Amino acid sequence: MHMEKGEKQMSEAITSDALKTFFRKDLFAEFVGIELLEAGNGRATAKLQLKDHHRNSIGLVQGGAIFTLADLAFAAAVHSRGRIAVAIHCSISYLKAVQGDFLLAEVQEVSCGPKIALYTIRVTDSSGEVVSLFEGMAYRKKERWMA
Repeated sequence: MHMEKGEKQMSEAITSDALKTFFRKDLFAEFVGIELLEAGNGRATAKLQLKDHHRNSIGLVQGGAIFTLADLAFAAAVHSRGRIAVAIHCSISYLKAVQGDFLLAEVQEVSCGPKIALYTIRVTDSSGEVVSLFEGMAYRKKERWMA
């Protein structure tokens, strides 16, 4: 994976706690109930404890709740490299109905270039089954962020 000169040192200096503090400012994710468990070096894990308001009219977990969880985890992973980034493309596949009382999103960095970064996010339910696959592409701005 290509990173700009000095990029590795910057990403290693960003702690998981700093990312958690930064993403507490994401009021929508906070409202939904998403907890960022860990993040750093192009990776992230986030959890959503499911409640009744996460379900749709037929009793299944609403797709938007799953998307929001994956999107927050994606944002944490891309920001762990130290620069402000914005999503330019996201896609999600819903593979099966959610079982249990929580969801976990785990991010894998595929590529991180000077301007474009690509990530895959696996969303699993409390039984460990993959319920959704999310792919996110981000544009990496020059500006650095501070928690």
